[in-house]
Amino acid sequence: MFKIALVLLLASLAGCAGPKAAANGNFAKASPAVDKKVADDAVKKLAGLYPPAITRFDLQQVAADSFGTSLVATLRAQGYALLEPKSASKSGADLKNGNRTLSYVFDQPSGTELYRITLTIGDQSLSRVYLAKDGSVAPAGYWVRKE
Repeated sequence: MFKIALVLLLASLAGCAGPKAAANGNFAKASPAVDKKVADDAVKKLAGLYPPAITRFDLQQVAADSFGTSLVATLRAQGYALLEPKSASKSGADLKNGNRTLSYVFDQPSGTELYRITLTIGDQSLSRVYLAKDGSVAPAGYWVRKE
């Protein structure tokens, strides 16, 4: 009986450790001006790591929100090639064309005046926190890069 309980416990823990679907998108209730400023700062950081004109990104989500449209417009203005999905569902096609996948999460921890952006490029991520004050936003720390 103990062995069965142990096996069931380990199986349930293994299920918890498996890959989870990440929730991407804009979860912050920021003004369009804040969205634009954070998107500009994010693209400036991307340009330092991934040179424009030779880097192609495959956006992994539909960027229909204010932050997403600002991010897409700024990426294109800086010279990035960007492949956007046509709908929220993936077609199942395996893109092996050398493009880097790109997704984002823009959120705001509840009860704070902080905003957080996390860009995921392939299996790496870039994150930064911003402090909102008097209708404006300023970086509250350095960029953090997970390789």
